Amino acid sequence: MESKKIKGIIEAILFATGRIVKIKELMTILELSSDDVIKIVSELQEDYKNEERGLEIVRVEDGYQLSSKKEYHEYLYPAFDKRLTPTLSQASLEVLAILAYNPRSTKADIEMIRGVDSSGTIYRLLEYNLIETSGKADLPGKPMTYKVTDQFLKMFGLASLKDLPNLPKYKLDSNRQVVIDELTDDNNE
Repeated sequence: MESKKIKGIIEAILFATGRIVKIKELMTILELSSDDVIKIVSELQEDYKNEERGLEIVRVEDGYQLSSKKEYHEYLYPAFDKRLTPTLSQASLEVLAILAYNPRSTKADIEMIRGVDSSGTIYRLLEYNLIETSGKADLPGKPMTYKVTDQFLKMFGLASLKDLPNLPKYKLDSNRQVVIDELTDDNNE
């Protein structure tokens, strides 16, 4: 099959599904190797950039999705019902940060870090499909563990959790309070 036709097929699949399509799915459908699929999708991504189109193909973990370009958000936003956009509270952002950096955390882990009950926040994030259950912890009572979803990665423009910024280094002082090394090193100079 010629490259142009394969590009058209991939474009049609990404458009029609409206979701993240895994590389393995494309390999199966097109009967191509992983390297071939990645190469062709990279070419398609360049085509979208060079033609100044309103769409782009974004990579999310081990898949791709067709989406509108970020720079056109201000024009698209009024066309959609604003109630569909989740509004994330400070509590929601804190829980998302905890789960992004510590996948497979339990509700108790989250509450220990935050210092407050997080039941409502976890429930809301599950409704928004920004987090999901990832199994059960090997602890008494077998509590559920949580992790962020591909929807979280897409919402925050990340290809994978490896794209998260590094956390600052910290240590505990004699009062068991967190002291961030990067801040203390800058202040001592």
